Amino acid sequence: MAETKKEMYSKEQLLEFYRTMVRIRTFEEKAAECFTKGMLAGNIHLSIGQEAAEAGAFAAIGPQDYFTSTHRGHGHAIARGADPKLAMAELFGKKTGYCKGKGGSMHIADMEKMNHLGANGIVGGGQPISAGSALASKILGDGAVTVGCFGDGATNEGSFHEALNMAAAWHLPMVWFIENNCYGVSTEIHRVTNTPHLATRAEAYGVPYAIVDGTNPTEVYEAMQKAMDHARSGKGPYLVEATVYRYQGHYCGDPAVYRPKEYMEHALENDGIEKLGRRLLALGAALEPSNADLCARFPFLPRYPLWLRLWFGDEEFPASGRLFLDESAAHYLTVEDAVTVGGLLLERLAGGPLLG
Repeated sequence: MAETKKEMYSKEQLLEFYRTMVRIRTFEEKAAECFTKGMLAGNIHLSIGQEAAEAGAFAAIGPQDYFTSTHRGHGHAIARGADPKLAMAELFGKKTGYCKGKGGSMHIADMEKMNHLGANGIVGGGQPISAGSALASKILGDGAVTVGCFGDGATNEGSFHEALNMAAAWHLPMVWFIENNCYGVSTEIHRVTNTPHLATRAEAYGVPYAIVDGTNPTEVYEAMQKAMDHARSGKGPYLVEATVYRYQGHYCGDPAVYRPKEYMEHALENDGIEKLGRRLLALGAALEPSNADLCARFPFLPRYPLWLRLWFGDEEFPASGRLFLDESAAHYLTVEDAVTVGGLLLERLAGGPLLG
């Protein structure tokens, strides 16, 4: 009989990761629903499936630290503590958004509370910015580390090598966080890369690295903690590569016909929210009894997955249902039901109505 691995984290610690992950997914699902209804201009790129990596990484970042993001950056901002109302207002082009509605989905930035140097629609565009921020911190001696977030496709840009080389040569306090979902738009990364892992490229510049399971927030957190300590101590940059799954296509509405069906099968088997939910259930996590009232109000809730079961408190919910993952999972629930539950959950997390 296999020995059960002892849980090294408390229920409260895991709940913090869990809340962040659910907050990201619910925000993204609401954004997807609004976009498909034609309520948002332009396009949006969602990080559904990558929440565990983002929650784990940003739990290791201190309040004085800076970060850059990408076109798929809603999750980074929310994991950093962004107000979902302000972020959603930005997607809607409202003046109440983070950039007064002028940035939209791909250009959220906030220097007042998040030290968010900005999301970037240019692939690899944030890499030299993160290096420049780290250089400023070294000159100023402010003790801050800059985290540059980007995907697998950006590692094939020249800016990756140029900025990493300079950061290594000058021992800059910089950590690069790669979310490798294996697809740069529609191209499988191993068709255009001759290394099994992307972080190993750091060896060419004498930079240490770690490769972690991006569906496990605690594994990501531990690797990022080590990376942040390394960079903050004056030893120079560090790379962390988190292997993740991108549940939707490149953009919202992309049918992703270029992916084999096994990709999503593996993704759903390793859903980070459901896996963390099982860890929490094993620790006896439960919500206050008042949440059971929601089950009576909304009889469709038993069709929802484990991560909603934890929030709504009914242990009889099956773990097989999926919410806004892809078209093949749509038969588990109606859009009306999904919007209702998603809105309720996000309001609970945000502390009030989303679009008041």
